[in-house]
Formats: sequence, structure tokens, C-alpha cells
Amino acid sequence: MSHDLFEAAKTAMAKAYAPYSKFPVGAALRTDDGRVFTGANVEVASYPEGWCAETTALAHYVMGGGGRIVEIAVIAERMAKCSPCGGCRQRLAEFCRPDTKLYLCDNTGVAETVTMGDMLPYGFRGDSLK
Repeated sequence: MSHDLFEAAKTAMAKAYAPYSKFPVGAALRTDDGRVFTGANVEVASYPEGWCAETTALAHYVMGGGGRIVEIAVIAERMAKCSPCGGCRQRLAEFCRPDTKLYLCDNTGVAETVTMGDMLPYGFRGDSLK
């Protein structure tokens, strides 16, 4: 099941707008009902005020009605096993469970599988803000 999510992330990466960093990234999220939401990084001249691929995918996910995220794939054109940045780890944790699978991809497929709990073991949780 992860290969098609890798392909969705790779297709999204091809749409990245990264004229400043030359570092295109793609991300794809799958919900438990099988829907896939993708995103690419988008840079602006007021660097670093753009947004990451994971943030773009999460925006599509929220606008698409949300749901339980069960898998995430991330790929960067020039880096094997690109992981979400710290900010995106926290953004993803807002909508994922610690056991959500995160596929770190290279240009050929999934290079490593971790969980969101592995990536952000002490992330902020909404229930702690009450």
C-alpha cells in the first residue's frame, strides 16, 4: 500500500515551486478511508515565508474533510530519506496518532518506515492545553 503513496508524493514533488532553495519536496497523506491528499513545498521571495510540502498536504486534507491519517510519505528530489522539519512534525502530530506510519522516501521508493511517535516523541498535544 505504501508504493502508491510514494508515487503520489513523487508526483506532488514535481509540482513544487522551489526557485530559491532548488530543494523540491513532496508529501502525501492517506486517511483510514483510503483518501490521499498531496502537497509540495511553495517558496516565496520573502524567504523563508513559504510553506512545506507537508503543510500543503495538510491544508488539502483539512479542506477535504479530514479523517484519521494512517500513512504519510515524504520525498525530496536531492535528499534520500527526507524527514519532515520540526514545525511539520508538530503540524502532522496535530492530526496523527503516534503509531501513524511515516515513509521516508528516496527517488526509487520507501527507504525507511518510522512512526510519528518516533519522529516527535514529546510533541505538544491539544488535550494538554485545556
